[in-house]
Amino acid sequence: MTHVVTEACIRCRYTDCVDVCPTDAFRAGRNMLVIRPDDCIDCAVCVPECPVDAIFFDADVPSTQRRFIPLNAELSEHWPVITRSVSALPDADHWATVDDKDSQLDRRAPDPRNTP
Repeated sequence: MTHVVTEACIRCRYTDCVDVCPTDAFRAGRNMLVIRPDDCIDCAVCVPECPVDAIFFDADVPSTQRRFIPLNAELSEHWPVITRSVSALPDADHWATVDDKDSQLDRRAPDPRNTP
């Protein structure tokens, strides 16, 4: 079992959750975070830290967001570890209120010159 970052994180990438993770399970993409399932110990300390309620225990992921379970596993193998918080994306507050953001997900690994 693991925790999963869902659609609400896309184009926001708030990193409050990263600072409290005891196992460095978070990975940072260009416009979203994911959790590497093999590193997550299900402590749940990240859940209340997320300002957009994007993190769920995998068994509790809403049915409309279940596609993010395998997506976290896949992308966490390609994106770098993030171990400390950084500023959210510039327009994060706007995107925090937007639904249906799948098309906005940038699956590419971050530019190494701009890695969080």
